[in-house]
Amino acid sequence: MQLCVSANSNQPWNSTLPTLLLLPKCKSQNHVNQIHARIITTGFINNTSLTTKIILNFISSPHSSLLQFARYVFLSRHAFKDSRERDDPFLWNVIIKSYSHGCEPIRALTLFSDMLENRVSVDRFSFSLVLKACSRVGLLKEGMQIHGFLAKLQIGSDLFLQNCLISLYFRCGCPELARRVFSRMENLDSVSYNSMIDGYVKCGMIDSARLLFDRMPLEDKNLNSWNSMIWGYAQSEDGLKVACELFDNMPERDLVSWNSMIDGCIKCGKMEDARHLFDRMPKRDVVSWASMVDGYAKLGSVEIAAAMFKKMPNRDVIACNAMMAGYVQNGFFKEALAVFDYIRGECNLKPDATTLLIVLSAIAQLGYLDEGRDIHGYIEVNRIYLGGKLGVALIDMYSKCGSIEHAMLVFGNIEEKDVDHWNAMICGLAIHGLGELAFDLFMEMERISVVPDDITFIGVLSACAHAGLVKEGLMCFEIMRRIHRLEPKLQHFGCVVDILGRAGKLEEAWKVVEEMPIEPNDVIWRTLLSACNNHGNLKIGEPVAKHLISLDSSNSSSYVLLSNMYAGFGMWSNVSRVRTMMKERNLKKIPGCSWIELEGIVHEFLVQDKSHPQVTEICSLLDYMSTPNSEITHSRNLDLVES
Repeated sequence: MQLCVSANSNQPWNSTLPTLLLLPKCKSQNHVNQIHARIITTGFINNTSLTTKIILNFISSPHSSLLQFARYVFLSRHAFKDSRERDDPFLWNVIIKSYSHGCEPIRALTLFSDMLENRVSVDRFSFSLVLKACSRVGLLKEGMQIHGFLAKLQIGSDLFLQNCLISLYFRCGCPELARRVFSRMENLDSVSYNSMIDGYVKCGMIDSARLLFDRMPLEDKNLNSWNSMIWGYAQSEDGLKVACELFDNMPERDLVSWNSMIDGCIKCGKMEDARHLFDRMPKRDVVSWASMVDGYAKLGSVEIAAAMFKKMPNRDVIACNAMMAGYVQNGFFKEALAVFDYIRGECNLKPDATTLLIVLSAIAQLGYLDEGRDIHGYIEVNRIYLGGKLGVALIDMYSKCGSIEHAMLVFGNIEEKDVDHWNAMICGLAIHGLGELAFDLFMEMERISVVPDDITFIGVLSACAHAGLVKEGLMCFEIMRRIHRLEPKLQHFGCVVDILGRAGKLEEAWKVVEEMPIEPNDVIWRTLLSACNNHGNLKIGEPVAKHLISLDSSNSSSYVLLSNMYAGFGMWSNVSRVRTMMKERNLKKIPGCSWIELEGIVHEFLVQDKSHPQVTEICSLLDYMSTPNSEITHSRNLDLVES
């Protein structure tokens, strides 16, 4: 799209008015290029009045191309060039603010340093903006240097800047330093008190917050003070009663007050109290509704959560995320996808990173590969960063949907990988039985010094177990303990028992279980029992099975494994005795289940299940394929050679 403004007789060729009229219409890089070309060809690039207006128009734009151009114009045409601007830091502050409140807060500190080096005047706003930047990224050392610099200046005791220092120290996790600033301040206002109270609350120092709240002058105590205390107490069941008392004694309430109490009740599992508050609210917002939806969903009351979601007068992405997460937590994966379709369709909302994480989780559980590819395409089109949890979720989705090749492509294309990405890829390879590749990936981690964690070793040990890599698995276990000094957990011992058990090393597996420093759970005992059953070892298997039954008499799998072992040795009286025990205790074997996705529809099959509408054709085809046939056998062998 071209930007067009026609000049009339009242707009001479040397007027800046046409350019100024174009500025509000700019939205893209193409528009920026046109403006840039226009001011160069007209010579107005040297007009500081016009370039200042361009900077002020573009610097707060939501379009990154306009923001970048504003910074470029400032640095190339204003900074270090106009001597008048050395005495007036206004434009410098505007640019610093774009960094301190934007995506690159560290750049604010760099620009502030440039001001000082080039003897540009700095004022209280310059300091407040750079302190804000330090707070956002936790630059404690740099913040303390600025504090020291302030102490040498006349504005160092400025109330506004002192309050900024309090916020800085709390954000950097230094409440004692914040307290020192507060205690030395000559003048205090409501912001000073509220910054301290809020900081104490967020650091978990609720008693210190309460002491300050109680001695706070009445004229400085406002809604923010009360709301901070209520929120702090409402975060724990022990403090909820105190939060209720404060709430009842408040001189006035706002939405934050009500929502804090509702959130506290939900976190403490008091859903009825939360509902009572919700029904009493004089006015509700999206946060109120979303909290209730989330609360009911976490309790498993999905129908009530869905009903409330439908009643919401207005829905935003956060509310939709709460409903989707509730569905996923309770196993309603298709319903979660329906909400996602609603987000992109009917209500035309823009999914955020949390939305995509939830929907990828639902897709992974359903095995809907085509839908997963669609989400991946959306991520690529919108250039969404995959360096965090989203990249992990995408690798996990492809792995669980059966496309390990796509998972590896995603993994390979992520430039800044952290340990979670490596874990997702190793676990994905383990799921697909690619133990050697998983082990090689783990060794690559070691080579490039990516520090593994508990999940890394669960993944690689599991992969080694399924691939029969006994030596490699035991080596990983030793690397975990001796090199990385990680204390093995139940899952790690379970994997080692599985590695040895699958390889038939039952005596060694039994020894691992006996020598574990922590009490083995039923999963580890059942892993050992399954290995004994597979290798026909009744000597170890029988006492293990009896121990398991004594631990959990309601789990049918232990009885079935013991019965199968007896049957393998022809001990039919023992088989009959075990089956009688199962009948007396009303235990039934859970049937095996498999499923496959075909053209977007998931078909589920249980053992001896005849409910599928095409069961006759399926069984007929299976019988035909299992019949010895030279043509079919030749075709299969040819396929294997070609693959």
